[in-house]
Amino acid sequence: MLSHGKLAEGLVDAVRRITDLDEDVLVAMSNEGQNPQGLAERVDVLVGSAPIVVFTDLGTGSCALTAQLTCRDQDRRAVVFGMNLPMLLEFVFHRELSLSELVPRLLTKGREGVKTADPLSRSPS
Repeated sequence: MLSHGKLAEGLVDAVRRITDLDEDVLVAMSNEGQNPQGLAERVDVLVGSAPIVVFTDLGTGSCALTAQLTCRDQDRRAVVFGMNLPMLLEFVFHRELSLSELVPRLLTKGREGVKTADPLSRSPS
């Protein structure tokens, strides 16, 4: 998980509190003090050749560029921009799926997690 500041760290903490996950399934990395190439090298060393999903906070900027640099091999790595808590929970609970099955689920769950409250009924829509 690549983010500006401590966003990724906070999301990892939230996922662990909700799921009681104690393994390093999600790893938070900040772009603070890093250029995209240096951060990409850190990601490559961390994951080796394992299949991974790289989550970023935004679809543009240094985190997005880093994710794209690390995911040159699209068969073993995927990039998901705009991470949110529902998406990350879906990842934790279904991480055994292949990337081709998992990534569409993550996108759907992430989109479904963005809602507004109807001011008249006070129910989410």
